[in-house]
Amino acid sequence: MALRLAEELDAEILSVDSMQVYREMDVGTAKPDRDTRARVPHHMIDLVDPEDEFTVAEFQERARTLLKRRIILVGGSGLHFRAVIDPLSFPSSDPAVRAELDERTATENVDELLDIDPDAALHVDLTNPRRVVRALEIYRLTGNSPSRRSLSTEAEAVRSYRSLFEFKAVGLDPGDRLADRVGRRLERMIHTGLLDEVRELAPRLGRTASQAVGYKQLLPVVRGEVAVEVGVAEAIRATLRLAKHQRTYFHRDPRIVWVPWSDDHDTLYEAVRSVFEEATE
Repeated sequence: MALRLAEELDAEILSVDSMQVYREMDVGTAKPDRDTRARVPHHMIDLVDPEDEFTVAEFQERARTLLKRRIILVGGSGLHFRAVIDPLSFPSSDPAVRAELDERTATENVDELLDIDPDAALHVDLTNPRRVVRALEIYRLTGNSPSRRSLSTEAEAVRSYRSLFEFKAVGLDPGDRLADRVGRRLERMIHTGLLDEVRELAPRLGRTASQAVGYKQLLPVVRGEVAVEVGVAEAIRATLRLAKHQRTYFHRDPRIVWVPWSDDHDTLYEAVRSVFEEATE
């Protein structure tokens, strides 16, 4: 849909997929191939090696330099999408502090965060260890707890979905067919070399890249720790959990216009196209 729309509107595509920034992680991130990228310029793809870290702050800085062009944002990383268009800022990081927190158990980090800020659960997903670690890191570096940070003007604008840039957003949701599509998508990836890709990259995947859905679940397979069937089944479950989380995340955003799903691509495209036509009238 995005490729067809970009060609019609003479636009360029900016991927807001948090993992497509990594080189060589092609099959597992469903990265557009070279022929597709030759048809329409694509941005924020293949920026760093799998060993490297690429923060959302770095993503934001580079992506925003492209917004003077006619750009179509495409992808499912909600944080990266909002980092580009909304007034989000990201406090600095300290590798030493992060390493210390990473060495502790998730329970220890949650307990410390709640000691600091009893209302932290209102602002931080306490079931997500990386979010908890980041909240603690920010507190140690700035003295600002999650609750205190939530009181800022910027935080209020983000909660109210007040963007920095004018845009039109369209959402496609396959509804109750999501699980079937996720399963078939991963099967295609396996058939097109995902296991070989994970096996080759395993020694090089850094802290962030190794957590990519699909790669994380298949790493035990290529290490010989679990059977292929077990790893693939877990990868499907993890992908479905991510897709459901993304659906919930984006459905909260009142700026997104949702179009009814159709297996007829022409019908679906015309529905998408009409949203942009209405925006320009």
